[in-house]
Parts: sequence; C-alpha cells; structure tokens
Amino acid sequence: MAMARALQFLANIFPVWVLLGGVLALFQPAWFTWFQPYIVPGLAVIMLGMGITLSVEDFRRVLQMPGAILAGFVAQYTIMPFLGWAIAHGLQLERDFAVGLILVACCPGGTASNVVTYIARANVALSVLMTMCSTFGAILMTPLLTKWLAGAFVEVNAGELFFSTLQVVLLPLIGGLALNRYLPGVVRAVLPVAPLVSVLTIAMICASIIGGSAKQLKESGGTLLLAVALLHAFGFLLGWLFARVLRYNVQDCRTISIEVGMQNSGLGTVLAKNHFTDPATGIALAAVPCAISATMHSVIGSLLAGMWRVWTPDPTTGQGTKSPEKAAP
Repeated sequence: MAMARALQFLANIFPVWVLLGGVLALFQPAWFTWFQPYIVPGLAVIMLGMGITLSVEDFRRVLQMPGAILAGFVAQYTIMPFLGWAIAHGLQLERDFAVGLILVACCPGGTASNVVTYIARANVALSVLMTMCSTFGAILMTPLLTKWLAGAFVEVNAGELFFSTLQVVLLPLIGGLALNRYLPGVVRAVLPVAPLVSVLTIAMICASIIGGSAKQLKESGGTLLLAVALLHAFGFLLGWLFARVLRYNVQDCRTISIEVGMQNSGLGTVLAKNHFTDPATGIALAAVPCAISATMHSVIGSLLAGMWRVWTPDPTTGQGTKSPEKAAP
C-alpha cells in the first residue's frame, strides 16, 4: 500500500519531471538527445498505458453521457486549433514554430488531464471518456485540421499524417484494450507503475526535443514561450466558458476546461519529428512548441487544480463551496 501511494505521488507531480527535464535539456542537451531514436516507441508505450486502463464497458458508458462528451469533443477540435492558428499569425511566429504550435493545438486531450481532473475534484469519469473519444477522433481530426490551418505555412500531407496517427495512437490503444480483456492479471500487476512510466516517458520525449533544438530555442524562446502560454491559458479559459454557456455544473465545467486546455503534446512531438524535420539540418523545429506545450499545460493545469481543489463543488447543486480540506488526493 505504501509503495502504491509513493508511485501515485510521483506520477501526480508530473509537472516537476517535465519542467525539470526541459530546463536541464537547455543547458545539458547531451543528457537527453540520446533518447530521440526512442521517441516513437516511447509514445507507443504511453498510449499502451492508456489502453490498458480502458475496457469495453467504457465505450458503453459513453452512451450514458453523450451530451457532455460531445461538447468536450467539439470544444477540443474548435477552440484549440483556431487559438493555435490565431496566435501563430498574431505573434508572427517563424514558419516551423508556427506549424508546431498549430499541430499541437490540433492534437487530442492529453492523458495527464485525467490526473489533473482528479486533483481538481472534477468529473474523472467524464475526463477519461473525453480523453478516449478525442484520442480516437484524432486519427481523422488532427491530420485534417493541421492540413487546413498549417497549410499556409508549409505543405502538409494529410494522408501521411493520418497513417502516422493511426500507427502511434490506434494500434497501441487496441493492444492495451486486448491486454485488459485477455490478460487481466498482467494488467493488474503493471497498472500501479503505468502512470509513472508514462509521465517519465513524456518528460524524456520533451527534454530530448528541447535538447536537440536548444540553440534555436534560446534565440527565439521568449516569443515562443509566450505563444505556448497563451495557447493553453486561453484554452483552459474558453473551455470553461464554453461549458458554462451550455449550463453544465461546476464539476463538468472544470473537466471540460482541463480537457480542452491540456493537449497530447507527445503525439504532436512525434508527428512533428516524423513529418516536419528540415532535411538540410535534420532538426525538427516544429517539434519544439509541442515539447514546451507539455511543460506549459502541466504547470497551468496543476495550478488550476490546486485552486479548484480548495473550492469544491457541492455534489447536490454543483455550485462551488469553499472546502477546508487541502489534503493530497
């Protein structure tokens, strides 16, 4: 039991690992760049970890709350993509950084959102189902939206993006579902450590990209950091406002806000590295906004979760009531 609590704590402080890895990578790139050949397998491990937490019953549960899930799905694939496009144009980001910002904005919700939702005392079941649905939806939505919104900057092959997304998202998820269904004993054995493995893997993916582009990031990091910060800050805000306009209760508003504001930055990083690497230099600058995104949404999401945890919604009315309890989840 003590070991399980320790593993959960280490997974819950995921912003620390991502932030620490990113900062160290700026000054000691070689500590992390060795991981670059393992980025795609690393994302597959993350998606497999998500897959083993799913079951056929989860898909049935979607039918029990279709309205909220549909609202989150629509918000995910409208608010974030157009924010990415508007910020890239408004700040006049250089081409590769603009493409990367739009790409990560077109990605599905991140699995870390489920942890943040739990800490925020929001609707964890809805969060899990929204992440699942937006992830499956990414197979079509991410390539199509990226082609549409980033096509003005570079040529985007939506077909190739589609097959990459299919490989790194759908296949591991199906594999995880199969393990959950046919090898439940194995799943129970690895489940306690799976979240921590996913967190450390995403930290290594992001740090390796930042390390490989440390020079370019230092040269234009201020504008890029501002762009990514604006993307996620407005994502959280507009996601919450969208849900409030639809008259969802406080818990569901928080959940939709978190799902919209937190992206699957690992997927964006892999797609950027596979499809937008400069053939002359071998550097994938488009992956840098995706890597920064992982840190930014983790930090903002954790701060929101801490604030919302103190202001706990009443389970009967759904209205916010200040809670004296500040204990860890």
